[in-house]
Amino acid sequence: MSGGLLVAGTTSDAGKSVLTAGICRWLHRRGVKVAPFKAQNMSNNSAVVVGTDGRGGEIGRAQAMQAAACGLAPDLRFNPVLLKPGSDLASQVVLLGEAVDTVTAGNFRSLRPRLAETAYAALAELRAAYDVVICEGAGSPAEINLRAGDYVNMGLARHANLPTIVVGDIDRGGVFASMFGTVALLEPADQALIAGFVINKFRGDLGLLQPGLDMLRQVTGRPTYGVLPWALDLWLDAEDSLAYGRVLGRPAAPRGTEWLDVAVVRLPRISNATDVEALATEPGVRVRLTVEPAELAAADLVVLPGSKSTVADLAWLRETGLADAVLAHAAAGRPLLGICGGFQMLGRAIHDPVESRRGSVPGLGLLPIEVTFDPRKTVRQSVGTAGDVQVRGYEIHHGYVSHADPALTPLLTYVDGTGEGAVVGAVHGTHWHGAFESDGFRRRFLTEAARLAGRTGFRVAPATSFAAARERSLDLLGDLVEEHLDTDALWRLVETGPPAGLPVIPPGAPTTP
Repeated sequence: MSGGLLVAGTTSDAGKSVLTAGICRWLHRRGVKVAPFKAQNMSNNSAVVVGTDGRGGEIGRAQAMQAAACGLAPDLRFNPVLLKPGSDLASQVVLLGEAVDTVTAGNFRSLRPRLAETAYAALAELRAAYDVVICEGAGSPAEINLRAGDYVNMGLARHANLPTIVVGDIDRGGVFASMFGTVALLEPADQALIAGFVINKFRGDLGLLQPGLDMLRQVTGRPTYGVLPWALDLWLDAEDSLAYGRVLGRPAAPRGTEWLDVAVVRLPRISNATDVEALATEPGVRVRLTVEPAELAAADLVVLPGSKSTVADLAWLRETGLADAVLAHAAAGRPLLGICGGFQMLGRAIHDPVESRRGSVPGLGLLPIEVTFDPRKTVRQSVGTAGDVQVRGYEIHHGYVSHADPALTPLLTYVDGTGEGAVVGAVHGTHWHGAFESDGFRRRFLTEAARLAGRTGFRVAPATSFAAARERSLDLLGDLVEEHLDTDALWRLVETGPPAGLPVIPPGAPTTP
């Protein structure tokens, strides 16, 4: 068979990514050869995939997570188009893993036919190779100002004749209106593919919800395939940093007598915020994202994460007073960590004719390095050590260390013996993303951070496994789908396609050319 399904949403962060992953895990456990697909993703959270030519390429982090739900290694075809916003007006275009252009709203239209062709070809290849492909939409299909030329929502569904389910987040409120409105604003040919709904993040008595579900069916002629409950343990591999609350996850009680408090600066163009999720899996480690200088002052460990716009975000740090708070934290001898763009900010200077095109700007001056941006992007998986501990990670950056103090101590060492990153006193930096998913390195780093912060009562847990935590999260998603959705009905959609005779809900948008 060559079945398929599109998971669309009433809004961004409605639950498309997690529902797609949950359906993938459910099918995988049934022995179905299933793959995920998102034609176009807009996110600065990405993962590195090694292509068939041996070169590294990028896909959205959510699609890498969905691949794991399918028991697969990530594939560039799972997310053929990735847009990485560098400002409110421009995004870098990553096509089949490779950065090929920078677009604005004005010139995106001219590039869109090429992107759509690439996406459609990737989906066709996947449908030929797998029994089922579960596709994820982007934003909402009811963004009717973007319908012409769309190839990720109903444009994709029309092209591949995909039955579509719409997921809505009831925790936001207005879920019934948004579901009805989503269908009613679509043109008739698009409406014919909308098979039904899934409600996400419900808390309370399901009986109280039933009258609304019944009325939704009456006014749309479409069923609700199930209601997913609120699940506090679903927080790993967030699609976007805005999906995080102030505190990541559910911090477990410390193994020792003290907590370790970690403050992560929520940069305007934060990228790969998922790096700090691994820290939050450790008992006794409280990780929170913040934009408040006072919260940095109270933290044991401060993290400057990655950034898609390093120079612009560094300027923002200075404008908001956060740079002064970072400097004060370091001056007090308390631990500070910079990852990728955050690492680059810690140096003496940044020379950037590429990303911001602002030339040379002073860094925070906490590490004896200078960083220069190159038009060629480094995208690779990395393996090395920290002392006697093995570390794996990945790199995605235009900037490289062009000058460093010869006596500088590296944080990590590549397998060829080359040093990477830097350590000066309590200040640490690295270009590697994902390094803290290596359990031994994470424990080593947190133990040292606690010592530097004076948290002598903090103890790492000897058996915490980040990989196991991720698998538990994926299994939980599969469990939620099996227990709370009408899986027989979902399977019929996958197997037979869109139901016939679905009613058209007025007013319906005019037919697109």
